Amino acid sequence: MNSAVYPPPTASAVNTFGNVPGYEGIMAGGGGYLPPPAPMEPVAPPQPGLVPDNWSIPTLSEDVAREAFKDYASSHCCYSKSPVNDGVITNMEPFNTFRYRLETFTESRQTEPAEKPFEGEEADFYTQPAPRPWEVQVTPPNLFTNHKEEIRVPYTSSIKECHSCRGIGTMPCDECKGDGYKLCLVCDGSGSKNDENCTSCNATGKKSCPTCDARGTKDCTTCNGKRQLLAYIKLKVEWTNNVEDYVVEQNSGLKVDLHKVSGKELFKNNQNLLYPLIGFPNPAISEASERLIKDHQSKYAETSRILQQRQTVELIPITKVNYKWKGNSHLYFVYGNEQQVNADNYPATCCCVVQ
Repeated sequence: MNSAVYPPPTASAVNTFGNVPGYEGIMAGGGGYLPPPAPMEPVAPPQPGLVPDNWSIPTLSEDVAREAFKDYASSHCCYSKSPVNDGVITNMEPFNTFRYRLETFTESRQTEPAEKPFEGEEADFYTQPAPRPWEVQVTPPNLFTNHKEEIRVPYTSSIKECHSCRGIGTMPCDECKGDGYKLCLVCDGSGSKNDENCTSCNATGKKSCPTCDARGTKDCTTCNGKRQLLAYIKLKVEWTNNVEDYVVEQNSGLKVDLHKVSGKELFKNNQNLLYPLIGFPNPAISEASERLIKDHQSKYAETSRILQQRQTVELIPITKVNYKWKGNSHLYFVYGNEQQVNADNYPATCCCVVQ
């Protein structure tokens, strides 16, 4: 390995770090996301996922449908219970609506120059070449879990004098302007009030500054009074679970956001890189799988390392319930594993006025 050539210790931090191999583009505020290196070994091509042939549609009983309807009416203060108690269910029609979900778990890295109060850490900048950004060892979280971590890059730490206090460790107090005392507000600095000595300031006209305890100085906020700073390269690692859903359009007439409910899981598989679903009974799911996988692998591979992908297909149950009440026909929907109810035209409502 060729030895790294470093600038002299007197160079500025950004210029110094900019000459570290692998960190040439670093600048104040961050060097941006770093594209991952190409894998050392070719990645095995993803294999088609097996698609099960058991597509049983869960059926909803009248008792469950009525109980869900009852809970729905009870949650609305202005809804009469009469349609629930007296309505007669005439027909229940189930619908099988599919949701496809793609998760792409990525790791991204970016670097920036950083400083912190010096607390005895080892200054290892010149001891050996620093690992490049994607060579720094980190422990990833559980798969498909969002997480952030900041790491001090090995062999980039150096000690410098604090630029804010110029190595003194203290700064003039902003509150008293370095005097240590403030004007007594009781006597306006005169030392007396109503022709008598001011007892608040003992007739001095001044009071000790509480901010600096009458010292006139306070610890430098940059170095916390340590007088020195540790300058280093900070590596910011972010793991992100990028999730995208596709719900097949259904013809039940239900107009709600089905992304907010759960369904019956029919299929799930994960690989480093996924292969689109083939042979799914609903072609819209196969098309969504192919489109989203291609889009994710193209989009996220530019700035991140794709660690794992997972695809899931759920069957979201929807039951259209027709019922009669007072001689008229009405309907409501029960949907999702949570048995949510949608009844936009509930037939027995009143206006509630809060006094």
